[in-house]
Amino acid sequence: MLTPLDIENKKFSKQIMNGYSVDEVDEFLDQLTEDYEKLYKDSSEYKEKIEELEKDVVHYKTIEGTLQNTLVMAQSTAEEVKEIAKKQADQIIKEAEANARKQVDDLEHQIALKKKELEDVQKQFDVYKAKMESLLISQLELLKEINKDD
Repeated sequence: MLTPLDIENKKFSKQIMNGYSVDEVDEFLDQLTEDYEKLYKDSSEYKEKIEELEKDVVHYKTIEGTLQNTLVMAQSTAEEVKEIAKKQADQIIKEAEANARKQVDDLEHQIALKKKELEDVQKQFDVYKAKMESLLISQLELLKEINKDD
């Protein structure tokens, strides 16, 4: 690619007849040099900018990859945490059910004992009632005999 300096230093051979006007060619070359210099500078700046942007793209792609890996890890960790929580919840439920069964069994045993105690007390009351009835009958008989004697 030609540089602005190459254009500026370009010399043409001059012809005696039917040749170009040296002033016009020089003026045109000056204008061309000026425009080309501007384009050349712009092109260099754009190349630098493109290189920077390409570096940025590589950097952002690296970040994107890292974020994707992080997201995948976070998702798998979340799944693991959910599984652990579910297992713990199941374990807590099993323990609660076992405790509830034990308490129910204990209460049923206590109820059975209380029923037996109630039956024993009822039997004792029946025996007491029979003794009292017998005593009262014997006392009544005694009173009847005393009344007969009078």
